[in-house]
Amino acid sequence: MKFAKKVGTLTVIAASLFAAQSSSAAENDFINPEWANTAQYIGLGFGPSRAALNNSQINSAISNSGRINATTEDNRGFGGKLIAGKQLNRNLAVEFAYFDLGKFDYSASNVTGGTLSRHTSVRGGSLDLIGILPMSERISAYGRVGATYAMVRDNIGGNRAYAGDELRNKKFNPKVGVGLEYKLSEALALRGEVERYRITDGFRNRDHVNVASVSLIYKMGRPVAAPVVYVAPVVAAEPAPAPVVVQTPPPPPQPVSEKVSFAAESLFDFDKAVVKPAGKAALNELLGKLQGMDTEAMVSVGHADSVGSDAYNQKLSLRRAEAVKAYLVSKGVAPSRVFVEGKGESQPVADNKTAEGRAKNRRVIVEVVGSRSSK
Repeated sequence: MKFAKKVGTLTVIAASLFAAQSSSAAENDFINPEWANTAQYIGLGFGPSRAALNNSQINSAISNSGRINATTEDNRGFGGKLIAGKQLNRNLAVEFAYFDLGKFDYSASNVTGGTLSRHTSVRGGSLDLIGILPMSERISAYGRVGATYAMVRDNIGGNRAYAGDELRNKKFNPKVGVGLEYKLSEALALRGEVERYRITDGFRNRDHVNVASVSLIYKMGRPVAAPVVYVAPVVAAEPAPAPVVVQTPPPPPQPVSEKVSFAAESLFDFDKAVVKPAGKAALNELLGKLQGMDTEAMVSVGHADSVGSDAYNQKLSLRRAEAVKAYLVSKGVAPSRVFVEGKGESQPVADNKTAEGRAKNRRVIVEVVGSRSSK
């Protein structure tokens, strides 16, 4: 019962270790395989056992009082062990175990009513040297050889010789075993193995017990993975942007209006509406003054004196205004920008009673409207 309690306690501990290990397996599996090659470990194993016991003394004692007519044997048990070990390197380990190989029964009876029964239990400790052969990253084969120091108890019941005796024997014996180990992680492993324990029973017989077991092994001292420290890259400071020079936009072009008055005699012969050479020269001089000016409109207005009828003077002043327009257009001025008007004798600037006054009234005024950029 004490061993069963120990097994139960260790089972709970192993299950807790397994749960903790599994929760971080995705992040931590096989992070540092070297440390496991020198780690200490603990474990728990259990499995069915089968004993090969020499019952000749029981048979001899019962047959002394009559022929044996019945025997029963239960040589199957259930064993377990608590494990503590040290990994020496990748291929060697040394391991101590406290084991209980189970209980086994034998009984015999004879024709005279004699009976004897034997109840055998085996407990003890072992020290093994284990050789390990890695087959892959997770799977290894291993073999073990070692020594046991076992207590074998034989409790004898019945009504013949040895009845009521408790025969005990403690002795060193060899043991061997082979198995496979599967790494669940670098700290946790599962073993499957078969072992043969040599024992010396209470009758001093050399017997053996075979055990097939499954063990859970936990390696201690696993290092904690160093935290990953993120170092932000050093980014060179960008140079300060060049100052933006905001240029003051040039002032908008200023509107310009120029008005030039030409005496009729300078442009036309008497009573004519054809620009004469001297008049063309005067108009060319006007066009030269307009260079660099964005001309929007030109207005040619003809005037006359009071000699003649109003109707005639009106028509003459209009024809002369149109003649000026025609010449300006011939020099490249857009026709759509030149407007004409005849005022006749309606807007005198001097007295028509004198020859000098009438000369001033016979005139053509050219007004130019546009804009000129400021500098």
